[in-house]
Amino acid sequence: MLRPVTDTDGAPFWTYAAQGELRVQACADCGELRFPPRPCCPHCQSFTTDWRRMSGQGRVWSYVVAHPPLLPAYAALAPYNVVLVELDEAPRIRLVGNLVAEPGAAIGSLPAERLRIGARVRVVFDDGLPWWVPERS
Repeated sequence: MLRPVTDTDGAPFWTYAAQGELRVQACADCGELRFPPRPCCPHCQSFTTDWRRMSGQGRVWSYVVAHPPLLPAYAALAPYNVVLVELDEAPRIRLVGNLVAEPGAAIGSLPAERLRIGARVRVVFDDGLPWWVPERS
């Protein structure tokens, strides 16, 4: 898997992910959550930040199934899904990732016919990367 390119604003997201935590940047003054991370709050223009722990639960807001041609390193993995997950605590925040059948499963382990808009999912972490799995009821 390609590793994320981090910048000063986004580095804490990946540090927490490496610890198995999903955290989202928040304004330390007005409390507004924001993603992607950035230096200034778009609501109150404050430069103070905080990182709030999220439950890691959400729903599939959208998805696509990638087919070749792709980046050469990913061509052998296709077809696989890329999901956009809306977080329960922050419905305006949507994170991109892959939905896999279970923790530790390979990309492409969830058949495309099982993908559904609105499906409940939860985050899991593998090698510092957030992945999504179907939420079991």
